[in-house]
Parts: sequence; C-alpha cells; structure tokens
Amino acid sequence: MQIPAPCLDQLFLKARTANGFDGQPVPTALLRQVYELACMGPTSMNTQPARFVFLVTPESRARLLPALSPGNLDKTREAPVTVIVANDTKFYEHMPQVWHKPGARENFESNPALAQGTATRNGTLGGAWFIMAARALGLDCGPMSGVDLARVNAEFFPDGRLQANFLINLGYGDDSKLFDRNPRLSFDQACSLL
Repeated sequence: MQIPAPCLDQLFLKARTANGFDGQPVPTALLRQVYELACMGPTSMNTQPARFVFLVTPESRARLLPALSPGNLDKTREAPVTVIVANDTKFYEHMPQVWHKPGARENFESNPALAQGTATRNGTLGGAWFIMAARALGLDCGPMSGVDLARVNAEFFPDGRLQANFLINLGYGDDSKLFDRNPRLSFDQACSLL
C-alpha cells in the first residue's frame, strides 16, 4: 500500500537539504526515536555497521570545526545537533546477536576485504535510513561531505575502530536559508531497463 501524498512530500518531494536552522533544540528523546526507526532499515545480513555520534553541545561541535570546509562552518555552529555517521570496522562482533545463522562473525573476521566493503556500503545505507527517519519525525537534515575525515577520526575515534563516513546537521530548518532546488536526472538519464 502506498503511503499518502503528504508523507511522500515530507520524505522526498518537499524535503530539502537544510542549510541553516531556527535555533529550536532537539531533545535527546527525539534522537532516540530517530535511531529506533533508522535501525529498522535493511542492511545486508542485518550487519548494522553504522554508528551515530551526536554532537549536541557547542563545545563538541567546536572540536569538529577544524575538519570542516569553509562552507560548512556557520551552519554547523548554529545546528542544534551534528551527527557523525561512522562505520564500525568490527561490526561483525555483534553478528551472533543480529544474524540468525552461526558463522557470520567468523566469516567477516577472517576476510578483512569483505568486512571493510560491507561496513562501507551498509554504513552509508544506515546513514541514509537515519536521514529518512529524521525527516519522518519532523526534523530537517543537512548531510555534508565537505570534511577532512582523517581529522575527524583523529579527534573523535583515535582507537580506529570507528571510521567517520559523513556528517549530518540536524534540527528544524530555517527556510530563508534554503538554496533553490537543483534539477534531478531524468529516469532515462539515470536508469536502464535490461
């Protein structure tokens, strides 16, 4: 059954990348709700390698600022929350809990290339599910890749287990700071039927 048109608008058609925020705080309970929805999105073998580090204080975001490109500084300073979407390089340690067949942990543990590829693909997918969950709960998202990920890793994940993937500024958007919507590729440009 298709979801109603207003829901499609909220998730896709009228949703926009937030370029500024109105200053309204985001309660921790709402962040929990976002995660509880996002974690229900599918990942291969239910691996769930995405990890979400919520920077909710000006002090924690100040630690991030040196890693950002200039265009991302002001909007990150004013965002109520910045989320570091990271991949857990040892996600497979949780496989006995999250996967129904034995041997999955050992399969990833013995094959570093498979583990890394799985973490990268499915961690990114987890971040996309997070954006959709946040939009579904009325939050606006500003995903960013204009960041020196090595600096983020050194500052926030010095033990190397987590690896930063991308960032999301999160809150209630200030529509006066939106850019005009850029065009999307057509079906014929982006898709093939074989």
